[in-house]
Amino acid sequence: MSEKAGKIIGLIEVRRRPGRPSQGLVNAGGLVFRCALGRGGTTMLKREGDGATPVCEMRLLYGYFRGDRAPCGPPPSRFAIRAIASSDGWCDAPGDRNYNRPVKLPYPASCEEMRRQDRLYDICMVSDWNMRPAIRGRGSAIFFHIAKPGFPPTAGCIAIEPRAMARLLPLIGPQTRIRVYR
Repeated sequence: MSEKAGKIIGLIEVRRRPGRPSQGLVNAGGLVFRCALGRGGTTMLKREGDGATPVCEMRLLYGYFRGDRAPCGPPPSRFAIRAIASSDGWCDAPGDRNYNRPVKLPYPASCEEMRRQDRLYDICMVSDWNMRPAIRGRGSAIFFHIAKPGFPPTAGCIAIEPRAMARLLPLIGPQTRIRVYR
């Protein structure tokens, strides 16, 4: 663990890479990591399904991890973090009363499975984007999670390499904010 382990990083800044709108750089207290952003780049007017990462400031609330892929239990974190169950989903149907909320599968409206076959949600932190209140159609499931190799675009989330997540997670907490720039 680094010398910064005792101090919580207060701000994570995310900026697009010039010429690559769906990739960016994360700066967290001087630690800089590559990241994947939404296939639609970044946007000031986030809408459900646009594939863009919202330009905003948000907090991380809690997290999930794949317990079956973590033999030592949950990763070191200052957040409430729990193992993903096969019944965990996230509603992305703007007309549903549970829009942008966790749900139990099977669920009658459109939703995302949290227990993915790929490794994207091996560690998945939930942001407060469009949570209180959830405005229909303003975007859902803006997570901070693991990137695919090569950093291909996300559906609107911010994604970093597993090693970067392992290094960063113990240094951030519920008071940490993520600021995404245009």
